[in-house]
Formats: sequence, structure tokens, C-alpha cells
Amino acid sequence: MAADADRSHPTAMTVHGPVRGERRATGARFLGIPYAAPPVGDLRFAAPAPPHPWTAPLDATAYGPTAQRRGFGDGATIPEPSVPGADILNLNVFTPDPAPDASLPVLFWIHGGGYVAGSAASPWYDGAAFNRDGVVLVSVGYRLGIEGFLHLRDAPDNRGVRDWIAALEWVRDNIAGFGGDPAKVTLTGQSAGGGAVQTLLAAPSARGLFRAAISMSGSLIEPQERWVGPAVADLFTRRTGLPAEAAALRDLSDDRLLELQDALTGPGPDRERLPGPLLGPVADGRLVPRPVLTELTEGDLAADVPLLLGYTRHEFHEFGGQELTDLVFRRPALAVARARAARRQPTWRYEFVWPSPVPGPRHGLAFHCLDLPFAFDLLHAEGVTAAAGAAPPQALADTMHGAWTAFVRDLDPGAATFPGGLHWQN
Repeated sequence: MAADADRSHPTAMTVHGPVRGERRATGARFLGIPYAAPPVGDLRFAAPAPPHPWTAPLDATAYGPTAQRRGFGDGATIPEPSVPGADILNLNVFTPDPAPDASLPVLFWIHGGGYVAGSAASPWYDGAAFNRDGVVLVSVGYRLGIEGFLHLRDAPDNRGVRDWIAALEWVRDNIAGFGGDPAKVTLTGQSAGGGAVQTLLAAPSARGLFRAAISMSGSLIEPQERWVGPAVADLFTRRTGLPAEAAALRDLSDDRLLELQDALTGPGPDRERLPGPLLGPVADGRLVPRPVLTELTEGDLAADVPLLLGYTRHEFHEFGGQELTDLVFRRPALAVARARAARRQPTWRYEFVWPSPVPGPRHGLAFHCLDLPFAFDLLHAEGVTAAAGAAPPQALADTMHGAWTAFVRDLDPGAATFPGGLHWQN
């Protein structure tokens, strides 16, 4: 990392220009670094374009704008701030702050939120513990909802997927300047981010941009067949009266686009063929050649990529009982794990079972997102007490975070169990 006159604000170099970060006890962080140009005007529904270069050090001491304009409200487990601004295609680098040739392993994090919400600026995604243990963490923002995933007749499909790939390419080209090794990247995400991980395993364009993958609570029941994109576009037109075209949507305000998104995703008999989430990655025959579950259970594109995947025991129990958890999370994960294991592809499956002691409808449940502060070893982060109580077991965080760190570093989690908290099968 480049020397800096102000030791509290180190400077690192990217191919687009220098960035000025902030030193911390565990290393340094560089926030809100653009990996693509702001998706506005003609770029709003286009493939990501390179950012404009700069010469003076870019202030990277605060989180950049987020694609999220509206979160899940008071019912959300994870605190996920919305940061206003147009430059939403940015990422954050948390590094132990070594020399540029340190060649440390890298964890590349994709947040969840159902592909319509979520924020890389969440305190639950801070890289402090991974930095303490010698891992660089990169968290990425990407286009959500209509901007990222609605099929438009005059725009490329899977724009959010293209954002993930562009961010991975940025890591390939720049992470050495932050102490990371571009050949030691582990793709990681939770919920929709876990689905993103599995989608990228099925995307030929992402080959070579990572060496391993962790999918936490990744669901593959989202519509994946090639016909789904145009079908959702037709539904959009029927419900809104607007053509599913970038030309018709490009100049609309964020609030208006959210109104249209609500109109599209609401219930109704006209979406019987489309029972799942309507906005997310689809098999488009090009970027994602075929349905992800088909590729991961029958294909060989990611056969050589070590994969760690799993779920919490009661993911969506409070919404639809154990049957919904099994349908959305457990069965797809089991199908992928068993198919890969049968072909001797390196695969580990975990189940997070620790029951939350917090009173209320989730008492005694290992619910969706509860595993995150344990994987990140951030038991004292904002909002964790509301989910995990005042004294969550540090030993469980040591076990789970240690397994994640070992996998990123050595491509083997070690599979250390924690009775009543974390179970494994490999």
C-alpha cells in the first residue's frame, strides 16, 4: 500500500485513480470505490461501463450511494442503510493493511435482500474480524429490482449479474494494491447473495474470477427458465400500461419506478405461472446459458470450484412453517450438494441450528439471517442483540467464523462442529 503523509488515512492505487481510506485497529478500509460508471441516463439499463478516471485521491472514508431506495422496514433483521446518490456501482475494501505484495486471500461479499433491497453499507458486513484473521473483504453494491433484473426488449438481461461480474473484474485488476491476491478470491453471499453466488457458478463469463464459493441460504426457486424474462415483461405491461422497454423507463424517478415495481410484484390470478419472486437472475441463453439448478446438478462448468453451502434450520418458519423452509432453501441445497458429491466435486454442506433466545414469534428458532453475525464474528454489531439476545455464544462465532476463514484461506473449512449450533456434512 502506498505510503501516506497522514498515517490515519492511507492511500491505495487503482487503475482508475488513487483512493484515500481510513486506518483502523484491524487494518484499513476504503469505502464507496466506483467499479463502474453511475447507471444514469443512457447507462441506467445498460451493461456496466468503466468509471471515469480521476487523478486526485478519491475520498473513500464513507459508504457510497446504495441502489436500495426502500428497505424492508421495521421487520428487517439486518440494519441496511440507504445512502442517496447516483454512483451506486461501488464497492468497499476492508484490508489488514499490508504491503501490496502480501497476496492475502480475498472474500468477495454479495448482500441479500431478494434482489429488490439490501445494502453493502450494513454494519453486519464489516470486515474487521476477517482482517484480524488475515483476509481481505470486498463488499459490493449492485442494481436492484427493475433496474437490475426486469427483462427489457431494448436492454441486456441480467444487469445485476453483469454488475457482479464487473465488480469481480475490478477485484482482479486492483485488489493486489490493497494486499489481496486476485488468484485467491472466494465468492460469498447470503440469501439473494447466496443465489447470486450460485448464479455466477453457472455463468461462463465469471470463470476464472474466483477460485471458491460460499452460498449461505441461497435459494434457487426463483424463476430460471428462459421464457420467464419475457413473461414477466408481459405481466409488467399488462399491470402498468407501459412497455417493458428502457426507452420508456429511463427518465422515470426512483419513486415512480418503485410504484411500478409494486404494481408488478403484487399478488393476483394473472401471475399463476409465476408464483415465485419476479425480479432476479434468469437463464437468458447467453450470460446465464441455462437454469442454475440444472447447471449445478448436471453441468461441469463449476466442477473444479470448491463449494460450501448451507442454511439455517428455520429459515422462513415464521412465514410458512418448515415446509416453506424446505422448499425454498433445504431441498435446492441438498440437490446441489448431493449431485456434486456424486461426481466427487469438492462440496461441504452446513446447517446452522442455534435457537435464538429472543422473546417473540422467533423464539427458539434458527431463523433467516441469524447466522450472519456468527460468520462475520460481529456479535456486538448494531442490531445483533435484537436477533440473538444479549449474550450470544462467542464460541459459536469462533467456530463458524473460523471455518469460513479456513475455507477462504485453505479451501477447506475443517468442518468443526458446535453442538446445538452448527452441523456439517461433506
